Amino acid sequence: MHRKVISYIKDNKLIKSGDKILVALSGGPDSVCLLNILFELKEELNINIGAAHINHLLRGEDSFKDEEYVIKICDEMSIPCFVIRVDINNYSKEHKLSSELAGRQVRYDFFEEIIEKEDFNKIATAHNANDQAETILFRLMRGTGLEGLGGIKACRDNKMIRPILCLSRQEVEEYIQLKNLKPRIDKTNFEKIYNRNKIRLDILPYMKENFNEDIIQTLNRMSLLLEKDNEFLEKLALKAYKKYCIEYDDYFIIKEEIFKQEESIINRVLRHAVTRYSKSNYDFEMKHINEIFSLSQKNSGKLIDLPNGIYAENIYGDIYIKNKSNKYNGNNKKEEILFSKDNTNNKIVSFDKFIIEFSIINNYQREDISLNQGNLIQYFDFDKINDNILIRKRINGDKIIPLGMSGNKKLKDIFIDMKIPKEERDSVPILCIDEKIAWIVGIRTSEEYKVTNQSNNILKIVAKRKEY
Repeated sequence: MHRKVISYIKDNKLIKSGDKILVALSGGPDSVCLLNILFELKEELNINIGAAHINHLLRGEDSFKDEEYVIKICDEMSIPCFVIRVDINNYSKEHKLSSELAGRQVRYDFFEEIIEKEDFNKIATAHNANDQAETILFRLMRGTGLEGLGGIKACRDNKMIRPILCLSRQEVEEYIQLKNLKPRIDKTNFEKIYNRNKIRLDILPYMKENFNEDIIQTLNRMSLLLEKDNEFLEKLALKAYKKYCIEYDDYFIIKEEIFKQEESIINRVLRHAVTRYSKSNYDFEMKHINEIFSLSQKNSGKLIDLPNGIYAENIYGDIYIKNKSNKYNGNNKKEEILFSKDNTNNKIVSFDKFIIEFSIINNYQREDISLNQGNLIQYFDFDKINDNILIRKRINGDKIIPLGMSGNKKLKDIFIDMKIPKEERDSVPILCIDEKIAWIVGIRTSEEYKVTNQSNNILKIVAKRKEY
């Protein structure tokens, strides 16, 4: 059995020499089996191990006996043991989570805390081949996709590993007997009030007896095949995500072009966007992905609420993923930077999300400078400036004479024409010369201060977005 586990570890690159591995130790047969196998292989693998146990305070006196047992076997092995007690029922009520989600959150928070403080780099859990089969059937009945049918991964994020996923429950039990181990037995595993227990105790035995006596291994083989297919699609989706999605600190943009791709790619890109933005892989279902897809077909300004405190909004065909606490509230607070014409050369100012640099070019020669260097570099006739320069945010009623036009146009109309989202408009610097708008930074310049063949001295302004 050691050879089987060693081969599985090497084939899946689960452990490397020098790893410090934290075993999630409940005290049950699976986790005790895992702990003992790793303990016996620690010299060969050149690893250090420790154990973590969470007393969920769910089973009365049995919970405390489990805790005592875990501490005892770790003492016998002379390995570090980390234990906490958490009332999961109270925790789930406090955080408005199901017991299952509450337990998962507590577990992973505890594991991360130990990793950070004690310098472990891997967490080993004791899922076995039967757990894999049960998980696949459980997800199948809930209507999962290809990723769900791939089951439990042998390794996740190069941190969470499942070294005995290759062993059946029967092999685990045989190992326990062979080593004369005395693990704790959780009686709730035999109560058919839980759906997963019904799969374990009723459905799988029925399938084994009536359809396929090797059903556990069959389902495990299927999961490996589907996992490889899913990995291929995920690679394609990641390329599409990098191409069509833009990440900012406070929102993500999913460009409308993504919706011309194959549906299987679109779904994965949307799921990646919402889970990455919300920093949670849970609570998002296929119905939420479908809702975002439907939103892309609706008019600009439409939005939908999503789990984990986020929402999606259609803005001129692009989908913006944002936090509900940051919804646009029409705030039009005025902020200003004012300085005189004489104090312009080599001036650098910071305004909102931009660094803006000013310099004067004397005795301008047209052939020496290209006036077309992008939206964030602009030139103005310095000699037409009488008094001062002002940088501010937009205010209601703002107008500009756009380059090439003779009449005024409202900034609001320009923002709409340029498809600038509402919540971004307040962060666009407005540069005024002598109280007239000369530049909507990055968007439009004014006709009034344009550089001509008669210009002598010109003002060069460079706007740079701050890096966060």
